[in-house]
Amino acid sequence: MLYGRGTERAAVDRLLAAAGGGRAGALVLRGEPGIGKSALLDAAAEAAAGWRVLRAAGVESEARLPHAVLSQLLAPALGELDGLPGPQRAALERTLGLADGPAGDRLLVGLAVLTLLGDLAERQPVLALVDDLQWADPESAAVLRLAARRLGAERVALLLATREDDGPDPAGLPDLRIGPLAEPDAAALLHHLAPELPDPARVLAAAAGNPLALRELPHGADTGALPPAGRLRLAYHGQVSRLPGRTQRWLLLAALEETGALEVLLRAAAESGLDAADLAPAEEQGLLKVDLTAGRVAFRHPLLRSAVADRAPLVDRLAAHRALAAAHGPAEPLRRAWHRALAATGRDADAAGELAAAAGAAAARGGHTGASAAYERAARLSPDPDLARRWTVEAVEAALEAGEVDRAERLALAADRPDADPVTRAHLLFARGVAEFWRGEHGPAHRRLTEAAALVADPHPGPAARVLVQAVHVAWYDGLPAVRDTLTALTALPLPADDPLEPVVRYLAAALGPLAGEPEQEQGSDAGPAGAGGTGAGRVGAGRAGVGGPTLPEAERAARAAGAAVPVDLALACGAGLVPGHDAEVLDLARRLVREGREAGAFGTLPTLLFFLAEAELFDGRPGLAADHAAEALGLARDTGQPLWTGQLHGFLAYLSAVRGDGDPCREQAAAAFARGGAGAPWARWALGVLDLGAGRAEDAFGQLAALTGGPHAHHVSAVRAVPDLVEAAVRLRREERTAGPLAGFERWAARADRPWARALVHRCHALLAPDELAEDRYLAALAEHAEQPRPWEQARTELLYGEWLRRGRRKAEARAPLRSAEQAFRRLGAGPWAERARLELDATGGPAAAGPDRTVAGLTPQESQIVRLAAQGLSNREIAAQLFLSARTVGHHLYKAYPKLGVGSRTELAGVLPALS
Repeated sequence: MLYGRGTERAAVDRLLAAAGGGRAGALVLRGEPGIGKSALLDAAAEAAAGWRVLRAAGVESEARLPHAVLSQLLAPALGELDGLPGPQRAALERTLGLADGPAGDRLLVGLAVLTLLGDLAERQPVLALVDDLQWADPESAAVLRLAARRLGAERVALLLATREDDGPDPAGLPDLRIGPLAEPDAAALLHHLAPELPDPARVLAAAAGNPLALRELPHGADTGALPPAGRLRLAYHGQVSRLPGRTQRWLLLAALEETGALEVLLRAAAESGLDAADLAPAEEQGLLKVDLTAGRVAFRHPLLRSAVADRAPLVDRLAAHRALAAAHGPAEPLRRAWHRALAATGRDADAAGELAAAAGAAAARGGHTGASAAYERAARLSPDPDLARRWTVEAVEAALEAGEVDRAERLALAADRPDADPVTRAHLLFARGVAEFWRGEHGPAHRRLTEAAALVADPHPGPAARVLVQAVHVAWYDGLPAVRDTLTALTALPLPADDPLEPVVRYLAAALGPLAGEPEQEQGSDAGPAGAGGTGAGRVGAGRAGVGGPTLPEAERAARAAGAAVPVDLALACGAGLVPGHDAEVLDLARRLVREGREAGAFGTLPTLLFFLAEAELFDGRPGLAADHAAEALGLARDTGQPLWTGQLHGFLAYLSAVRGDGDPCREQAAAAFARGGAGAPWARWALGVLDLGAGRAEDAFGQLAALTGGPHAHHVSAVRAVPDLVEAAVRLRREERTAGPLAGFERWAARADRPWARALVHRCHALLAPDELAEDRYLAALAEHAEQPRPWEQARTELLYGEWLRRGRRKAEARAPLRSAEQAFRRLGAGPWAERARLELDATGGPAAAGPDRTVAGLTPQESQIVRLAAQGLSNREIAAQLFLSARTVGHHLYKAYPKLGVGSRTELAGVLPALS
């Protein structure tokens, strides 16, 4: 029976009611030990009559064992795995140790859990309860958090209980703080528990509204002014101390055994010379309960377990760990190895070797956090310095795989010694560089990575190339000199012709080398960076790249033929293709890599690939598709903990809002990009500049665009392509002279790109700057190039400017055609302010407004748009769910909501809306 807790019970009831009606949800209960979180979970389980209830709890000593809580939660449902899609089932089975093979990606495992819960909920609502989440292993906590954030239209409720100051934090989920009981409720509970208590006021004051303290303190000694948790520990110490010595030893075994498995504990007790009768006094006092049906031993409260372990003398703890190591069989190698390691009193080669072997097996199942801790302990135990260094490197790399970059950096920093062998030092320096990159410390990260590559360049050019490819990415945010130096080192590596990275390296040098060498060229020179006698880029690409490098399709084909790890090995080349304006090639490759990334479960790389795809779709004139891809990428970047791409995507989404004229969303997204460091700042500045330009705020637009095109990120894709906007803003302010440097650089870039759309933008810029007698030829030349390679956004911008110029020249009749075409294109693109500007100009000519597009689609969310598009292509709900990491029921729910917005009544009619969606 719960006393009080009306607010808390109402919140839980709302969660259950919503889930029962098909609106899944999650709730995190937070509070101090003993405050009643477990009681609320029990009450939820009782309220969920007729539901499928799955339950698990974290155990303090089990937090280093990968997927322990997930295994416990899903154990009753393992017979349902056959219904999962093949890749999801395989990933989950390998993760839980039910099948051999490499671990599945964390996101794929989370999707498998989400699909499994959705399948179970098709038969009856599901309530998943996890207690003591602060002691859950990080792998389980991450999977549960991921699944919870993607719950949609399933009949699933997830209720988590955790302390406020310890362990994995389920950030991003709604939470409820559980406070002390009100005084009347505390008094009523105490009277129920101890009706004959002579001095209830003393206990009420000491318990301070903590229900567990109200239960335990009447049986303990006076504990002074300690807080409730401290009083409880002392009370438990007193209760345990009064037990027989053999019973205390039995309790210690139970406290140190993570699973509570009765079979294991009985074997460990026999190893210690104990038997089941020795446990009876503790059972009689209710300190723990033995469930013969489940084969489990459970303490009355986790604090009691901790108190038993804390108070035991060292000699008893060592003996207990030895007994537990002997009791665990070969089916639990990691638990056995950990107990053996914890029983060691000094360097122990055998214990270290066993723990390292178990760590390798855990890493193979995706338990990288637990594997890292095990490798670290094995290194400390090993008497062999070489093995210790090797296992430290393994600990560092496992931490990186787990996304624990701060821990990886700490381990690497502690292990980095000048006398270490070059390969070891390279691994450690790489980890430190990655951590610095994630924090936005681009200069130090770049130096660290290039130093790591230099250590192994001669004996191991292939691995060194992979490090330097990463360093190119880091250098991009550090500045052009760093890009140039990295490309020089990369192209100097003696890669064999059959190395998969060799064509990638040549393409990177061809794509980035001219830009990286540009500062060393004479400003305004027509020779270009690869001209005779040139410096910088000509030197970088000498004999290998430059303008003679492979095209992006050629590099892709050669890399695949040589056995490249796709999509990872091709990701940076894909993005680099946007730098020289190879947009169509990037669009083609990015679509392919995204599809392959989904099929392979390479979800850690998907935010990167989806961002490149979104950029290419935008530049090709499909902002709706770009928004869909960017929104998905942002969700994945959050789920997989990639702050660099989170910032980039906020900046990109700010630009899409700017084009639509959505001021508040644009500014919010831009602020989020700036808050996450420099990576998203260029896109955010371009966004704010375009927003101001579209609204007629030329002064503000010029300020943003000048800072972008003349700042440290002027070489970025967004900054280069913002130059025509800068020119337009400057002309409106009569500051044409301020555009000379950026425009000269843009002309050189457009000449290298050698694409009609790029030449069209150069002609438009010169038309804006030209005197009236020369402007028209430039406008017409721009429109001719646009017609050869249409890009709706840029073409409409040129038509608008040309129409304005014609109207100002009193050629109203001639102005109507380009203005009408511009207005229609802007409306089709959803660029409201620009369409309105074109309409006002058209009104001034006396011409009628443009007819709207044949069919418009409004009001779809990015997720609805993606689902509709895939459904229109003939994919089933389950196939769509697998692609977008949702449940099939959620897909159906979104389709049902989208139909009225589209004006269709069934799935078969969706093909007709595809043109409008695209």
